[in-house]
Amino acid sequence: MAVVNAERLKALVTTIFEAAGCAGDEAARIGNYLTEANLTGHDSHGVARVPRYVGWLKEGRVEAGKEVTAIVDTPSIAVLDGHYGFGQTVGPQAVRIGIAKAKQAGLAAVALKHAGHLGRIGDFAEMAAAEGLVSIHFVNVVGSILVAPYGGVDRRISTAPYCIGVPMPGRAPLLLDFATSLVAEGKVLVASMGGKPIPADALVSPDGARSGDPAVLYGPYPSGPGPRDPMNGPGAIRAFGEHKGSGLAFMCEILGGALTGAGATGPGKRFCNGMMSIYIDPKIIDPDGFFPAECAEYVAYYKSARPEQAGGEVLVPGEAEARAKAKKLKEGVPLSDGTWDAIADTARSLGIGDNVIKAALN
Repeated sequence: MAVVNAERLKALVTTIFEAAGCAGDEAARIGNYLTEANLTGHDSHGVARVPRYVGWLKEGRVEAGKEVTAIVDTPSIAVLDGHYGFGQTVGPQAVRIGIAKAKQAGLAAVALKHAGHLGRIGDFAEMAAAEGLVSIHFVNVVGSILVAPYGGVDRRISTAPYCIGVPMPGRAPLLLDFATSLVAEGKVLVASMGGKPIPADALVSPDGARSGDPAVLYGPYPSGPGPRDPMNGPGAIRAFGEHKGSGLAFMCEILGGALTGAGATGPGKRFCNGMMSIYIDPKIIDPDGFFPAECAEYVAYYKSARPEQAGGEVLVPGEAEARAKAKKLKEGVPLSDGTWDAIADTARSLGIGDNVIKAALN
């Protein structure tokens, strides 16, 4: 297990993407967003993705230095093309457009298509919450067919993230952010590299047997930090919550994929994210200021429920992430040996010296 200071980890990832061909500001954004995912406990969307992102850049599956362009632009609606740019670049661009429109009109809808992997969607909800806005995000992953629908064993859905953010004056926002699969593919990736195991029923084999073995998703893979391809395995990830999670995933494909123009996932489609986002200004919908106090009152009432286990605590959405971030900023970001080795190998492949790599650990 490697434990890395957050700022040094950001710096190393930034150096890697500069060496891979990204401009300094884009490399820094990627380093920041990937590390932030680890800080908040979403390791599936964190630095474990560095080797994959670099590979995608080399293969032309994601492109550096892109800007969104507007296909539709009205006072309250935007339809944007991300041109397969890094999600850490085109995603924030789309969110800033949504924030500006919502502040002007009170309500905005932004459809983003052809984005590179957007990473942790909670980052975007936090951006909106910092500006006092509620936001709702439906996301799909075009060309990524990983999840079996409820009642099936064949892959038909992407991991289809869903996210809601609500500003809370004086404290961290309320934040609900999850993949509609039982686990994100990145969590299977982390587990395959010696990180936290996935639940024993997270995956399903072609014969319907449930499993927690990453090989069900990846097929045979090297024991070290070599590449994992989720399209190689015979099985699928299960949707969470039986028919409810499967139904929400289906709607993420329809709204995040079909409605944005990115396309619902399916075979033969170029990998990208689609994201349908709705932004609401509470000050417009709630001129009497009822909302903030009512939210605070309900948070207190919700948390007052007796814990199921002695010494436990009822947490509101976003609370666990905020605590994880505070802890890891103080103590460092833990990475499995497999994840660290994969990052180090990627850095070496780009000509980055061992002295730079080892400096991140000191």
